[in-house]
Amino acid sequence: MNDWAAFSRDLLQQWPLILAGLGQTLKLTTLVSVTGLLGGIVVFALGLSPYALVRRGVAGYISFLIGMPLVVLLFLMYYGLPQWGLHWSPFAVAVLGFTLNVAAYNAAYLRTAYNGLDPQELEAARAQGYSHYQVVRLIILPQVLRLSVPALTNQVILNLKDSTLAFLIQYTEFFGRMQELASTNFQFFKAYLLAALVYLALVSVIVVAARQLERQLLLPGGTR
Repeated sequence: MNDWAAFSRDLLQQWPLILAGLGQTLKLTTLVSVTGLLGGIVVFALGLSPYALVRRGVAGYISFLIGMPLVVLLFLMYYGLPQWGLHWSPFAVAVLGFTLNVAAYNAAYLRTAYNGLDPQELEAARAQGYSHYQVVRLIILPQVLRLSVPALTNQVILNLKDSTLAFLIQYTEFFGRMQELASTNFQFFKAYLLAALVYLALVSVIVVAARQLERQLLLPGGTR
């Protein structure tokens, strides 16, 4: 009981910093989810280019970013780029690194959905005189985005959980603040348990929102 009282006292003392760290986590997660989605759409659209060189470049980008662990990418940018004279803030590195990574995954999700489209529908649009750009913008993108909602929302959850890596590049997010709390009183189990409960609550909110979005996008007949 005394341990819990001491932990609660330390928690209250550091609560403003912890709350600020939670705000930084939500800011990073929200921002990279948006930029990663937009980047994924761009990468996916480029992957449909009629030019083989562009398609190969996109395939290489996706394979490279998916194959590289995110923490390695963050370290490469934060600790490696300064040797080339490029000094970026932890937030800038986190946003750019996460965006590059998330865009590759989102592009792969969209590509998977695209492979499930009816090719005759696309051919019919081209036969009616639609340009490549019009086919992508008016026919392909609306469908693949709707079909990819479960995967894209799961990626948002992964973004939230992966944000815990940002403290390794000195970005003071929620988990980093909980690390500081644990290091002051050595109550690691209690600090990490509290952090786990907070992340679980945030993930639950995302899941509920995602299910609501999926229901809104449910087409007559039961297909998304």
